[in-house]
Amino acid sequence: MAVVQDQLEIKFRLTDGSDIGPKTFPAATSVATLKESVLAQWPKVLFVDPAFPSSTLSLSRFLLLEKENGPRTVKDVKLISAGKILENNKTLGECQSPLCDIPGGLTTMHVVVQPPSEKGTIIIRGVPKIII
Repeated sequence: MAVVQDQLEIKFRLTDGSDIGPKTFPAATSVATLKESVLAQWPKVLFVDPAFPSSTLSLSRFLLLEKENGPRTVKDVKLISAGKILENNKTLGECQSPLCDIPGGLTTMHVVVQPPSEKGTIIIRGVPKIII
């Protein structure tokens, strides 16, 4: 029988090759909680507001914006570990792979952002389609 670790060290690899973490999580942590952690730590981009003159030395001149194509909700995030998409209701302990997760080692989970499809009407080859 496989032994489940109490704590797991995890880093999240984003699609642009950058990483979030590593960070240690208890084995009882749900996948949904991991996704919330990814959302909270998602990289930001510093943007200079062109409405302010360049001579203005004020923090209000700068805006912290979400990185392009970033997730907005937990539903937009898919976590992949050992080639499997992890389900929100599972815990880290339940998702461990005996072949890939080395006790005391660092686990890399891949993050895929998949925003939900827009509801409405689209036209494909001249024929309207309704997305529900």
